[in-house]
Amino acid sequence: MNTLFEKKLDALGLKLNEKQYEQFDRYYEMLVEWNKVMNLTGITEYDEVNEKHFVDSLSIVKIVDLNQVKKVIDIGTGAGFPGLPLKIAFPELEVVLLDSLNKRIQFLNAVIKELGLDGISTIHGRAEDFAKKAEYRESFDLCVSRAVANLASLSEYCLPYVKVGGKFISYKSGEIDEEVKESEKAVFILGGTISGVIKFTLPDTDIKRSFVVAEKKKQTAKKYPRKAGMPTKEPLK
Repeated sequence: MNTLFEKKLDALGLKLNEKQYEQFDRYYEMLVEWNKVMNLTGITEYDEVNEKHFVDSLSIVKIVDLNQVKKVIDIGTGAGFPGLPLKIAFPELEVVLLDSLNKRIQFLNAVIKELGLDGISTIHGRAEDFAKKAEYRESFDLCVSRAVANLASLSEYCLPYVKVGGKFISYKSGEIDEEVKESEKAVFILGGTISGVIKFTLPDTDIKRSFVVAEKKKQTAKKYPRKAGMPTKEPLK
């Protein structure tokens, strides 16, 4: 067991069992293995992956009690962050991972199978398309995204999935005050309100992170999200 990883999770108040640590190790091995043939991550060193992908994904426990959350969707999940680490650490969660690149989805399906995880599924497609489908629209307690996109655009991809009373939380880094201010209107149009920006440093590092929390106050108008590509090309102002 990796004591450094354990120590960092301890700093987040997280206790995992041996099986969960084994699952994280196997996930790491598969990430590095598959990364040789496709671009999943630029970070491949063991301790760095633990820190910058796993601990980072799980740091959301600082602001959300995941034991009180039932259904989570991760939009633009890439190699599975943050959704897959959340599932490993909180096996009771129902998790959906969405990504537009089929190769990544194949990787995620292989990891899910290898780790023997239940109650987790993947979607290959665009966030704009699946947000229109009745089984996904406004049916999640929590939507998370570590995707690198402007917050106004990201909100249009994500908020339609969140049920009224639920939250959309964006993982951000760097200076974000301006971006947050510019996205307030978009979040409001989509039925939400920005209720907090929580800035912190990852345990024992100088890596600065921020969570932007949007709470869903009312249903999102049917016309949102707009058709493919629009939220990125012309963010709501």
